[in-house]
Order: sequence, then C-alpha cells, then structure tokens
Amino acid sequence: MSKGFFLSFEGGEGAGKTTLIQKVADTLTKNNHQVLITREPGGTPLGEKIRTLLLDTEGPMTPQSELCLFLASRSEHLQQVILPALQKGTVVLCDRFNDSSIAYQGSGRDLGIPLVKNLCNTICNNINPDLTFYLDLSPKEAFKRLQSAHDRIESEEQSFHQKVRQGYLKLAKQEPDRIKILDATLTKEEVFENAKVHLRSLV
Repeated sequence: MSKGFFLSFEGGEGAGKTTLIQKVADTLTKNNHQVLITREPGGTPLGEKIRTLLLDTEGPMTPQSELCLFLASRSEHLQQVILPALQKGTVVLCDRFNDSSIAYQGSGRDLGIPLVKNLCNTICNNINPDLTFYLDLSPKEAFKRLQSAHDRIESEEQSFHQKVRQGYLKLAKQEPDRIKILDATLTKEEVFENAKVHLRSLV
C-alpha cells in the first residue's frame, strides 16, 4: 500500500493522546523520519468544517448522522492527506481513525460494532493503521482531568463514555497485534516508554 508507516492514537477524553503523539513525533524526527501529525475529524478543509458540526453543542444529532459525518471526513482525509503522505515514505501520526467510530458510534451510540466496523472498512477500502496505541483511562478519572466539558461528545454522561471504553477494549482483544493498550493512569514519561517498546518493532 505504501512506503511509510501509519500510526493512530486512540482513547477517551483526557487520556493524553496529544502529549503522546508529540513525544513520538519528536523521537521519530530525531531519527531522521519524515513525520506528519494529523487528526480526525479534520485534516482537510472539508474535514475541519465537518469537525465544527460534529462538536457543536447546540442541537441534537442522530447517531446515524453523526457516523456519516465522521466517515465523510475520514474519506477525504485518507485520500487527500494520509495515502499521499504514506506513498512518499512519511510516518503518519493520526489522532483517531476508524477505531474511534467503532468505539464511539458502534458501542457508545449502540449502532453495533460489526455494522460500524464494516462501514469503516468499506469507506477506507480496508485500510487501517499499521499500529494503534489505545490510551486506556476510566471515565471517572478522565472527567477529573477535563474539569469541564468543551464539546458535544465530551458533554455526554459517564455511562456513554464507559460504553466507549468497553468498545475500545473489545477491539483491542480482537486485534492484539495492531492495537496496543497503554495504561493512561501512568505518568506521561511512563506511557511514552511503554509506547516505544511497540514502536521499535515497527519503525
């Protein structure tokens, strides 16, 4: 598919994805890798507009509409940004990808993990990251870190975020070679050191 490597970073709100992504990027850059940091939803002009719609706290949205918007953003992102970068030999670090939709909409919104997984694979032509880091953190601890909700999804009840967490853990059990669970209750440095163990085998 490509010359580069595709890494995704997953986790609930407040788990520390942004910090880990930056640490991984800095390490790879120091080792002479070309690195691209990107995010979902977003990554393209259309994707950023969709992101605004998805995270807006005003007005209801059906789970089906929410999923369709995420997938529309992802299709653009994959074709316009991720695949071209990989073909140039770049290491792509993506803040969320298919696993987020499967956990949030499939499990959290009760659309069903198999259904959402199939839709994601169809939209993305069965392309998935080479390696995924899932930062595991209980919703109770996450809420302490966030202090206050900032967007529509963060504002959901803890019961929703607990279902999301269970969805992630189920995915990790199904794909242990790709999805690596990192204990997000550890210090930032400890999380990074644990991530490096898996990273060495890939890049």
